[in-house]
Amino acid sequence: MALNIKSGSTSHSAYDLRDPNGEIIESHTLAVLVDNESGVLARVIGLFSGRGYNIESLTVAEVDHEGHRSRITVVTTGTAVVIEQIKAQLGRLVPVHAVHDLTVEGPSVQRELALLKVAGKGDARIEALRLAEIFRANVVDSTLESFVFEMTGTAEKIEAFADLMRPLGLREIARTGVAALARGM
Repeated sequence: MALNIKSGSTSHSAYDLRDPNGEIIESHTLAVLVDNESGVLARVIGLFSGRGYNIESLTVAEVDHEGHRSRITVVTTGTAVVIEQIKAQLGRLVPVHAVHDLTVEGPSVQRELALLKVAGKGDARIEALRLAEIFRANVVDSTLESFVFEMTGTAEKIEAFADLMRPLGLREIARTGVAALARGM
């Protein structure tokens, strides 16, 4: 078992939270402002894969139509030195205009959208609806044998909901990845 840094709870993981030198591995959310042109996302992803950096979550969308700019939000893990290397290397890419480490720059708001398909009958169906109400998940599709729930929240909240739905018949999950903004000015 490994300790989950974000929530302080224990979880099963194939990853140790320390690198071979004993340095702590942290999760960071990076916001990268780039030109909205073909090949930019491939270059950013290539930077990560070419150096063996892991991407836990990736979202990208145009944020400035007139300026032709997109925002890439990447959740990645590494030691403090590795995170600094990632930020420096991203900053050197030609189509990159800004790199912000939302984890260290101050408070931020992070949310994710998930769709969860739960199949079940009888008491399992009733329990799934009860838990969905507690977690403020919305039913967006229903058949006689399944529900599709829509949920927004932190990654930890979505994981907690999914963990409770597994024994009730969780069949499929689709997640958008983290969208994040710094709080305040």
